[in-house]
Amino acid sequence: SGSRSSKTFKPKKNIPEGSHQYELLKHAEATLGSGNLRQAVMLPEGEDLNEWIAVNTVDFFNQINMLYGTITEFCTESSCPVMSAGPRYEYHWADGTNIKKPIKCSAPKYIDYLMTWVQDQLDDETLFPSKIGVPFPKNFMSVAKTILKRLFRVYAHIYHQHFDSVMRLQEEAHLNTSFKHFIFFVQEFNLIDRRELAPLQELIEKLGSKDR
Repeated sequence: SGSRSSKTFKPKKNIPEGSHQYELLKHAEATLGSGNLRQAVMLPEGEDLNEWIAVNTVDFFNQINMLYGTITEFCTESSCPVMSAGPRYEYHWADGTNIKKPIKCSAPKYIDYLMTWVQDQLDDETLFPSKIGVPFPKNFMSVAKTILKRLFRVYAHIYHQHFDSVMRLQEEAHLNTSFKHFIFFVQEFNLIDRRELAPLQELIEKLGSKDR
């Protein structure tokens, strides 16, 4: 799959209208509107956990895609020559198929690789079946965890390297709400290892303490 230029960072993954997953997404949006994010991330009664995680993963991908899209002009080869989340955390890209050995690359390149890779996973009907009754594969949970772990890195990069741009664009409330929703979701189902969350640990604690 070819890399996508950051100019075309638009979510391409749509959940088909009329499908059960579409209904789940609508449910998620309705509960989000109530303002109680802890409640909004819980598995709705009688629903399949894999399907709930799939719907939300697609939704987070689309959200992060749009958030990153607002700051792509500030995230360049020269401003961000390495993919980092502050001075202590640096990420190297490998997808295990095309790039087996992790490579050091600029943040825009890394995020382009990452988003293209996630898109390919989401479009793979054997991993993310969109038809009712098609079972999720045995390795679904590990694939979803890898996707979410990588999407977290985009939030971490935005917060550490581009928060001033986010503030100038007056997008911080949007970013914070999206990230808080993401964190509550991965915490609810234990989807990202605590060590992976370290770059934003203080922020995560702050967001969580407001909701106790």
